[in-house]
Amino acid sequence: MIPVASALGALFLGVVQGLTEFLPVSSSGHLTLFGQFFELGGDNVLFNLFLHVGTLIPVVVFYREEVRALVMAPFQGEQPLLQREGVKQWMLLVAASVPTAIIGLVFKDTFEALFDNPAALTVTFAITAVIMLATRFAPTSHRSISLGLAVVLGIVQGLAITPGISRSGSTIAAALLLGVHREEAARFSFLMSVPAISGATLLMLKDADLAAFDPTSVAVGFFAALISGYGALYTLVELVKRGNLYWFSLWCFAAAIAAGVIAYA
Repeated sequence: MIPVASALGALFLGVVQGLTEFLPVSSSGHLTLFGQFFELGGDNVLFNLFLHVGTLIPVVVFYREEVRALVMAPFQGEQPLLQREGVKQWMLLVAASVPTAIIGLVFKDTFEALFDNPAALTVTFAITAVIMLATRFAPTSHRSISLGLAVVLGIVQGLAITPGISRSGSTIAAALLLGVHREEAARFSFLMSVPAISGATLLMLKDADLAAFDPTSVAVGFFAALISGYGALYTLVELVKRGNLYWFSLWCFAAAIAAGVIAYA
């Protein structure tokens, strides 16, 4: 463990969280990999909670029109409630969120144990690399998100709680490989992340030690995650539109090698 000033360590980890939450390289994997070298003041659970909130805001801002439509859907429109487009989107997001929540709650202890095992990142980063590489061969199609497909993507998102498995990468890749249009795959992946990140944040809150609150490290980490996260989100959406998601396979293969060197050196 390398002692560093709280603000410096928080800045680094905040940027790592912001970039890797949206770029398909696994934020949890990178925080597990790098977090072991930093000692921050205060409560790490509370710090991680604010990092998650910092990466939640960019999604809401970037997709603000879609979020607004979802909020207003039950109150606007002349069609019957269940036939409104916004309400249909709600149903899809709920269908995706249920399996994610079940997997997260049932296997919570198993996933948390992996955060203490950097050696496992060698395998999980390699899996993410293969998933990213597979998108190079995704069919060009305009399939829309159906209820059944939303459930499948929710299961994929739940399994991506595993450190080293990218949430955004695996859900977008699954959608692309199943024929969903590129922009729609990215849009739905990030919208379905809102309840997932919100739920994870609430679960963290019950374990947070408010007495150990360090306002400096929390504030620095929060804003670093927010700003870097928005830039990463914009970048990834553009790359998905161009069909270049597979580029990140190189990053993930390199991360797998780095994890192996750190774990076994």
